[in-house]
Amino acid sequence: MLQTAWIRENKEEAIQRLAIRNIEAGEIIERVIQMDDSRKNKQLELDNLLAEGNILSKEIGRLFQSGKKSEADQLKNKTLEIKELSKQFEEELHHIENGLKDLLLTLPNAPSLKVPKGKTPEENEIVALHGKPPVFENQPLPHWELAKKYDLIDFELGVKITGAGFPVYKGKGARLQRALINFFLDQAIRQGYTEIQPPILINEDSAFGTGQLPDKEGQMYHARDDNFYLIPTAEVPITNIYRDVILKESDLPIKNVGYTPCFRREAGSYGKDVRGLNRLHQFDKVEIVQISHPDTSYEVLEEMRHYVCSLLEKLGLQFRVLKLCGGDMGFTSALTYDMEVYSAAQEKWLEVSSVSNFETFQSNRLKLRFKENQGKTSLVHTLNGSALALPRIVASLLENNQTAKGIVMPEVLIPYLGFEIID
Repeated sequence: MLQTAWIRENKEEAIQRLAIRNIEAGEIIERVIQMDDSRKNKQLELDNLLAEGNILSKEIGRLFQSGKKSEADQLKNKTLEIKELSKQFEEELHHIENGLKDLLLTLPNAPSLKVPKGKTPEENEIVALHGKPPVFENQPLPHWELAKKYDLIDFELGVKITGAGFPVYKGKGARLQRALINFFLDQAIRQGYTEIQPPILINEDSAFGTGQLPDKEGQMYHARDDNFYLIPTAEVPITNIYRDVILKESDLPIKNVGYTPCFRREAGSYGKDVRGLNRLHQFDKVEIVQISHPDTSYEVLEEMRHYVCSLLEKLGLQFRVLKLCGGDMGFTSALTYDMEVYSAAQEKWLEVSSVSNFETFQSNRLKLRFKENQGKTSLVHTLNGSALALPRIVASLLENNQTAKGIVMPEVLIPYLGFEIID
């Protein structure tokens, strides 16, 4: 959620940055400032009224001590009027504050000025391309055919047990999942991340803190009896560890990594793009999260991007890095990089990671601050990234490493797998 103070102090910049998302924000920015003015004026009226009431209370006490009961009783009637009026002012102030909050919640994060303008994914900026596509003697098979051929993943059994989008991993397919999770966790720990195993159910406060609520309820599975939500990503519970926390400047940056299953309803998804592992309702992911000093968050973002790219290099996958344009960014992000792996079998790029800087958008909701060395308290910047999401990594490994003898596993995974080839 954007800060009202930042909007007031940077009105033109706020309009300029939101325009990168193709939003004409001038009118709503003016409304925010006007409502904030109303809030300040009503707060001042209430403060003055309460101050007058305090003065009268002291005077009543003095009059009683002086034996002037009739004069004191007259002033008591006045204090009762002030109490009624202050109650009315408090209700009006509460109404204005709620209206202002509701208005702010309609505004997405203001993109960084580094974000390219554009409306569609086709206008994303390619910032890096690594590796060459694999060469095959024959037409390569898509991963869902390979999974059936080698009995790795049973999509139909998942439909029987739960429904579409809930595959069952078997044998070497299950071992590949486990190997990737452990490999990704070990790599992150070596880079200084602390492993976290968080809950996979969250409450409303947690979902609000990282931007899933309000308005995105339909994207999450909801356990209605307990009013809990199944997490869409480990970012949510890990970032919420620091909700309502004041950190020391010396604590920054904080680096956490966590593996969790993730749950997404993906309402409205259909067609060839959801086939096999391309889009699931339940999947496994290793997530990296950093809490950063505002002055260094974009350096941290680049560090996280290069780290994710290093994982893809170690897995021997061809990939590209996209800087998302304003029209393709998530609601909460200030700048996002997507990493995509090319599938020769499907003849398309598959997104396997997003790394984002949220600046203060989440920390403002979370009330997550740090105390600077000089004593001032400021909001931190939050960042997160997939490192990595397993479904499309598995799809890419199966498709791009297929040979006439079987599917050759990357060298870095062999110690985790206990085998070199799926045959």
